[in-house]
Amino acid sequence: MNEDAFWALIDELSRRTEDLEERTEWLRAELLRRPAAESVEFQVRLDDACEVAGTRALWRAANRIESGACSDDGFHYFTLWLVGQGRKVYDAVVADPDALADVPAVRALVGRHRNEWDDDEWPEWEGLDYVAQDAYDELTGQEDDLGEEFDDAVDERAEELADELQGDFEGEWEEDGGPRGSRPEGVAIPRLTALFPLGTSGS
Repeated sequence: MNEDAFWALIDELSRRTEDLEERTEWLRAELLRRPAAESVEFQVRLDDACEVAGTRALWRAANRIESGACSDDGFHYFTLWLVGQGRKVYDAVVADPDALADVPAVRALVGRHRNEWDDDEWPEWEGLDYVAQDAYDELTGQEDDLGEEFDDAVDERAEELADELQGDFEGEWEEDGGPRGSRPEGVAIPRLTALFPLGTSGS
């Protein structure tokens, strides 16, 4: 599964139902129809896409939408959600986090307290991180090894593809627990700031 094939699968996924559980099950079923190596390749590409998106600029945008409630784990789940929006949205937002203001799923949250958001409305998708492992474990009969074989296979394949992957470590986390990149206060997100003024969606 090369990068284009990965994004083709993600784009198909993004056109499915808005129910995250149903989308997760569709992807799992799709991976189960393929060789186990495809699940490994999928996870390598997913990890890389999340790493590239893991910048301070994007964290600030996500934190603005969630009114200061975007934790370290929550930001990782946010990058997974962003990947799940499809390649066009992902590329636009990575290039300019303020482009989140154009995403329908984000605009649907405007003016609403986050306590009113349904689970499927939150711009986070933790479950996407486990689909490939679930499929791999079922295909290889390794359900009882706590994912160790899958993790080893992903690490090995990532090393093999290192020269092809687009990640340039800008998504790695600083020692202080934040993503690398420009300082959050130096990133302009005027449209998101207008859509999510402080105090409107938080506690």
